[in-house]
Amino acid sequence: MENKKIVVFGSYVTDLTGRTPKFPTEGETVMGVSFKSGPGGKGSNQAVAAKRAGGDVTLVTRLGEDDFGKLALNFYDKEGIDSSKIIVDKNSDTGAALIIVNEATGQNEIIVIIGACGEFKPEEVQALKETVASAGTVLCQLETNPEATYKVLDMAKQAGVTTVFNPAPARKLPDEVLNGIDYITPNETEAEIITGIAVTGYESAAKAADVLLGKGVKNVVITLGNKGYYAKNAQSEFTGAPIQVNVVDTTGAGDAFNGGFTAALAAGMSFEAALIYGNVTGGLAVEKLGTAPAMPYKEEIMAALNK
Repeated sequence: MENKKIVVFGSYVTDLTGRTPKFPTEGETVMGVSFKSGPGGKGSNQAVAAKRAGGDVTLVTRLGEDDFGKLALNFYDKEGIDSSKIIVDKNSDTGAALIIVNEATGQNEIIVIIGACGEFKPEEVQALKETVASAGTVLCQLETNPEATYKVLDMAKQAGVTTVFNPAPARKLPDEVLNGIDYITPNETEAEIITGIAVTGYESAAKAADVLLGKGVKNVVITLGNKGYYAKNAQSEFTGAPIQVNVVDTTGAGDAFNGGFTAALAAGMSFEAALIYGNVTGGLAVEKLGTAPAMPYKEEIMAALNK
């Protein structure tokens, strides 16, 4: 199968992660168990997931000219991700995410300070026209300034490039952004904010998917946490349960799913096969600590698929 180029347009932040026996209540100080820092941000995490899952990936983000920015560029060099389109801005700070992980449950609470990657200028986005047009697939999220993301998605649509849109963090979206999107991948919260339908399982996910299809999205994938996923297009619907894993840290699960799913589409897999591939990628990621470092490699994904 051919492996078409993936362009990921999105955020980079440095993850600063503390693990604790319980989440603090307001005004409470809790003694933590451990601390780690490393590369993060939805765009960056999804780029790493797609690359490790077998994709040929170019990442477009913005960094500050600081230690966090240098950490990012060194990391991409080691991962084999094309960073030639990354903008380094000496007048901005690289973004950061403050993450608390509950040691007992593996659940997390996160504060994101977007920094440089929330400051894409119109001319910087316009300069990406050729990069976007030469891609097979463009993957976007909503952790950069929204108008920049909307413009990249529009450029991809105009060029006939496959679009995968993970509308996270959750926000209401203009209908013109949704119209013509090839694949949209919200979780339950994001689906509810976009459609107005509370998503609690497959039945309500189907109703939310119908709203999105009605707005011109071609394929809808709603991730449902421990219930798996629900997917639908004009011809078919698919459901999948999460794979059985030992949950250690759920922080990067959604990003892993999106990266694996996009890599599978770029490799020419069908919608159904790409869903299964993404689901396994997301499942394997929660077995390890952290976000980007936890993303599984293609060999691990294939081994799990062949079990």
